Amino acid sequence: MSIPDFQSIFLPLLKYLSIVESTTSKDCVNFLANEFLLTEDERKKLLPSGKQPIFNNRVGWAKTYLNKAGLLDVISRGVWSITESGKLVLENDKLMEINVKFLNQFEKFKAFHSPNLIKENDNINVSNEIYESQKTPKEILEDAYAEIRSNLAMEILQKVKKCTPEFFESIVVDLLLKMGYGGSRSDAGKAIGQTGDGGIDGIINEDRLGLDSIYIQAKRWDDTVVGQPEIQKFVGAMAGRQGDKGVFITTSTFSQNARKFASTVFGVKIRLIDGNELAQYMIDFDIGTSSEDSYILKRIDSDYFIED
Repeated sequence: MSIPDFQSIFLPLLKYLSIVESTTSKDCVNFLANEFLLTEDERKKLLPSGKQPIFNNRVGWAKTYLNKAGLLDVISRGVWSITESGKLVLENDKLMEINVKFLNQFEKFKAFHSPNLIKENDNINVSNEIYESQKTPKEILEDAYAEIRSNLAMEILQKVKKCTPEFFESIVVDLLLKMGYGGSRSDAGKAIGQTGDGGIDGIINEDRLGLDSIYIQAKRWDDTVVGQPEIQKFVGAMAGRQGDKGVFITTSTFSQNARKFASTVFGVKIRLIDGNELAQYMIDFDIGTSSEDSYILKRIDSDYFIED
């Protein structure tokens, strides 16, 4: 049994509320998870943002849709109950499913769910697919964001691979500084690309006080996979300087053997950053990117509405 789409939750949720009259959102999630025979892994699987389990999100949106249709009520914070309209719906013995199409018979739901809420001058073509989707609105938004971010990462990586070695070193410096390493920019700039050691491209302070050092290797390669020998060479160069912390950055990828060696080498901490991860960090820390639009998702502040 896979995680059910949120419309499949409508009817089981309403039936459960008809039995218990009122219950908490946590109890609803637990009951429905058992009802759908979800495994522990399925219950814990997160949205792309990593902030909420997918199933909890779908139960929450199922509650919202039923509430907007007037079939359930939120009687206090996190406590739900079935309404008289909800009980009337369940009196239909032939009812096999509740979905968005079914809920559209209720005027309050139509007002909440109508595509016409989007202004005509926004020039947005809204397909029925979005409004009949098996995913919740938040899932649709997060999936769209993930796709946009993935495409941006690919564009960034293509740009970085075409840079000169000198500009690539500048990118590494900018990124490490934004991440909190290196002290001042002038110090970091001097540290990268100045060692002349065959296995090390630079040394950078771990903190502004310079209490510890991190050794850097940066490879601006296109499609060449970085193998274990390159990592061994890096570790050897670090050992010659009594270094125990290193970061190996590449625009390409690492072999499995390289990753295994880096994770098991004794007495040394090696962090491998491949092209995709480099691009993700550049997005996170605004290196070579700028904000185009910003959307802030808000929720009700229940504490505000508590009267003394």
